[in-house]
Amino acid sequence: MNAVVYLGPSLPLAAAAEELDAEFLPPIARGDLAELLKRPELPKAIGIVDGKFLSTLCVSPKEVLEVVDRGVKVFGSSSMGALRAAECHHWGMVGVGKIFEAYRTGEVDADDEVAIAFDEETGAPLSEPMVNLRFAVASALESAVVGPATAEAFLHAATSLYFPQRSARAALHAIRGAVPEDEHAALARYFATTAPDTKADDARLLLRAMRDYLTGNRQQTIERAVGVHRGGVALPA
Repeated sequence: MNAVVYLGPSLPLAAAAEELDAEFLPPIARGDLAELLKRPELPKAIGIVDGKFLSTLCVSPKEVLEVVDRGVKVFGSSSMGALRAAECHHWGMVGVGKIFEAYRTGEVDADDEVAIAFDEETGAPLSEPMVNLRFAVASALESAVVGPATAEAFLHAATSLYFPQRSARAALHAIRGAVPEDEHAALARYFATTAPDTKADDARLLLRAMRDYLTGNRQQTIERAVGVHRGGVALPA
């Protein structure tokens, strides 16, 4: 066994399997890494994308560092993985993607930015993460789909929603009539067609970085981990 990845609603399992031959496990929770360390053969690499919280204790930085100390390379992106990588990258965890970078630099600092509701049986997302909406609006601003005032109104509406009810559609409904009609329509089209899914994009980057690491392409691993954000757009507040 070379790789284990804790994955949930950030990326469909079928899409993940196309990127990396790995053992895919459900979103990580407190104690899961300790159970993994009991196996007679440890993986060479572990990827943390999604994790559980609220009703279940989340994986702790200490648990991650215990695995790193055992010589296993641990990668994080997208959701819980990005949070833990932002805390642990100084001690050997590898952070990958734009969301990790946003947490690392302090552009984003709230845990609920990556939180969503999802179906426990199927893993299908039932809401949208705030961090995805932020990156989408930043891209819409850069592309002149909307102006700063509409972007600010949308983000304010989205952050005001409790995370299980948070979605682009709900935020758009909340600002209808409060922003120019043409910009509202343009932003609705944008979310329906071309808005990025940053969580999914970052998850794919993590899987590719793990693949590069496992095949011995260490330089490409480094470039994916630390260079992928160059030239990106700044997040609006």
